[in-house]
Amino acid sequence: METVKSIEDRRSIRNYTDKKISEDIVKDILNCGRLAPSAKNRQPWYFVVAKNEIKDKIADMMIDYSINADDTIESARIGHKSSVNPTANIIKQAPILILVFREKNDNWIIGDNLSIGACVQNMCLRATDLGLGTLWIRDIVYVAEDVAEMLNHSDLELNCAVSLGYPNESPKMRPRKNLEDIMEWA
Repeated sequence: METVKSIEDRRSIRNYTDKKISEDIVKDILNCGRLAPSAKNRQPWYFVVAKNEIKDKIADMMIDYSINADDTIESARIGHKSSVNPTANIIKQAPILILVFREKNDNWIIGDNLSIGACVQNMCLRATDLGLGTLWIRDIVYVAEDVAEMLNHSDLELNCAVSLGYPNESPKMRPRKNLEDIMEWA
């Protein structure tokens, strides 16, 4: 598949089949993430591939968080209660959950986050190329410290996650802004 076709065909998948994914395919996808550009070539990513009971335990942690979260104005404003439970259910359904960690270093937050964004995009595009579906998951941040502790990675910061599996849906492209509305020549 050509790069542009992968970009055009990539969708956020929220419904997966139960078909297993080989370790070789997962490693291929992670390798494509590893090859992403990174600020100062820091390569700040560290991957943990969760499946089965560990993956489901992480989803349960998210559901528990959602149930026990404060109903403050701030929590309502950021909308976490409306998305955490559905995201946890997607994690339970997907065969694989890729957790993306980074070194705790406040001096590199912006550079590392941008670099991890490129890494995750590479993984999502490679998965699309291989006929797999992904969902880039932000809501993992609500239980990031607990997940890191559970996995004995308290020295690292859980940045985001990616669910991975064979899609059981074919969503249409969501609306995108017109290029002319978001750019100018200077």
